[in-house]
Amino acid sequence: MTFVRKSHERGYADHGWLQSFHSFSFADFVDPQHMGFGNLRVINEDTIAAGTGFGMHAHQDMEIVTYLLAGELTHQDSMMSPTQAVEPQRGLIGPGDVQRMSAGRGIRHSEFNHSAVATHLLQIWIKPQQRGLEPSYEQKHFTPQSKQGTLCLIASPAGGPHALTIHADASIYAGIFQGTQAASLVLAPGRMAYVHLVRGRLVVNGCTLDTGDALALTSETELLLSHGDHDVEAEVLVFDLASHPASS
Repeated sequence: MTFVRKSHERGYADHGWLQSFHSFSFADFVDPQHMGFGNLRVINEDTIAAGTGFGMHAHQDMEIVTYLLAGELTHQDSMMSPTQAVEPQRGLIGPGDVQRMSAGRGIRHSEFNHSAVATHLLQIWIKPQQRGLEPSYEQKHFTPQSKQGTLCLIASPAGGPHALTIHADASIYAGIFQGTQAASLVLAPGRMAYVHLVRGRLVVNGCTLDTGDALALTSETELLLSHGDHDVEAEVLVFDLASHPASS
């Protein structure tokens, strides 16, 4: 079964310094039909104005993945020593970088755009397999070439030299497609999949998606991505998810 969620159906908040689209219920945007999908709880598409950002705030028992699209973001958190917290390069996230922060039993962090241009990113929350984990942080860079014409694994429970380790029953793939480039992903029985089109146009399992659209899939055995535009690249995130919504 498949369900298309159009970009304009997402929640939207304009805070002046922050423009944010919410794929699922978040903050003041409440949609009982979209409280998450499996153990995927949040996909926020944020644009943060130059010289602004999120001050120190707390999280607990959530795997938080930041996918940087443009600009840069400085991350600081309560795990840092006083020396690390004043080093501007300590938590710098740039285009192509993906950061995983495990909030675990509790962490405080801030995210600030110190640059002269806006920062564009996706922030993703996934419920962990276990509550009360030790807070942790990891960051890797993925080149456009590593995602070109394929689904590049960027996060999984097993992690590895080329993927982040996420403490959740979920795997995240990123891909860039153009023209005749295509890819597929086999889905194990009982799994769910969520496809979020970051930019461009792409056909996924026969459904045409445009920028900001998403496709939710249940009881499917394979994911097929194809028919991108010849003139404009499409960038996509694919989530292979557990069907249960909550951590143990």
